[in-house]
Amino acid sequence: MTSNLAITLRCVLCGAQYTPGEVDYVCPKHGNDGILDVQYDYDELRRRVRRQTLADDRYAPSLWRYRRLLPLDPRTLDEVLAGDTPLNDVGWTPLFRASRLAASLGLRHLHLKDDTRQPTASFKDRASALAVVKAREAEAAVITTASSGNAAAALSGMAACVGLPNVIFVPASAPPAKVAQLLIFGSTVFLVEGTYDQAFDLCIEASHEFGWYCRNTAYNPYMTEGKKTVSFEIAEQLGWQSPDCVFVPVGDGCIIGGVHKGFRDLLALGWIERMPRLVGVQAEGAAALVHAWQRGSDEVVPVEAQTLADSISVGLPRDRVKALRAVRETGGTFLAVSDDEILAAMRLLAREAGIFAEPAGATGFAGLQKALSEGLVNPDEHVVVLVTGNGLKDVESAMKATGQATRIAPSLRAVKEALVGEPLA
Repeated sequence: MTSNLAITLRCVLCGAQYTPGEVDYVCPKHGNDGILDVQYDYDELRRRVRRQTLADDRYAPSLWRYRRLLPLDPRTLDEVLAGDTPLNDVGWTPLFRASRLAASLGLRHLHLKDDTRQPTASFKDRASALAVVKAREAEAAVITTASSGNAAAALSGMAACVGLPNVIFVPASAPPAKVAQLLIFGSTVFLVEGTYDQAFDLCIEASHEFGWYCRNTAYNPYMTEGKKTVSFEIAEQLGWQSPDCVFVPVGDGCIIGGVHKGFRDLLALGWIERMPRLVGVQAEGAAALVHAWQRGSDEVVPVEAQTLADSISVGLPRDRVKALRAVRETGGTFLAVSDDEILAAMRLLAREAGIFAEPAGATGFAGLQKALSEGLVNPDEHVVVLVTGNGLKDVESAMKATGQATRIAPSLRAVKEALVGEPLA
């Protein structure tokens, strides 16, 4: 099977270029660190695709409306989507104008991109949907990934849509709700008694040993292409205008790399006039990229990740090169937020905007609050915050953010007594 586009794969470290099929995943000159970036002929793309035609696309509304801007074989894609499953509905999530929340922060223009509404309730469905199609192109019998939770659940759900056997490696510390998703979708699940980084390396080793198709973030070059579709949606939902800045939670760095790639594609096509600046937000207990940014260095030193935001609890970000370039090339910054700030952000998102986010999903918003306190955002700027995962994936953390409900006797008197001091109108 061949892609609908002429593409090359370029190493982010040495610039070596390969054709699809010449290498499987990474540049052989650098081992597993030789991450590849998909390169397009934008002149060809401009001739073949017009943004005005997107509204008439038969796959709208979903990320597949942008399929002509993705490295996919159209026949395989049609075969995969013929089943009319949740795989067909990935993407095109709401971009809410959060007026009440904006007012409370002193902002005039705030939008929340709510990817908690994806089929498996996280942003990672975007990459996993693409992974399933690429696995079908490769005629793979099994697909695998390592994840702290969301990427695994996304792959598990997307693979179930097409009956593709899959093997999942997650740290044994993953929240039970995320493990439950994997099991209910029928995945073969290995709870690794170690860190996410150890699960990642084990997954790659197993994929080589058994010939499985590997979806691992920052190892499989096509995962960035799935994640970049969020930028296409943001631009289209804003009338093909770029926001001034986008706040992105960061673990491995693949999401912010994908956001950067999406806006770069649109700028190269002439569909937008400028790049937004990108702000990467990490948890203080897993802030390897923040530390590199503060040092002004390209060298990322591993940390011992400790944060309740399990989806971004990463000691050594695998897509660190793309992540650092995304921020530097757009004039953005990296910020670190504490677990307490993340929990507070979860409460505020829920109570002022009606969005229930897990800790990692609220981290971008916690970063916006910190940026405002440090004077890094102008109140008149157009700001977009990515909310990447649903709070039901980690109920224990949600309860930490809220406290316990009030237990009462079954009487009106008990209700009245309990209401004393409650801030009700």
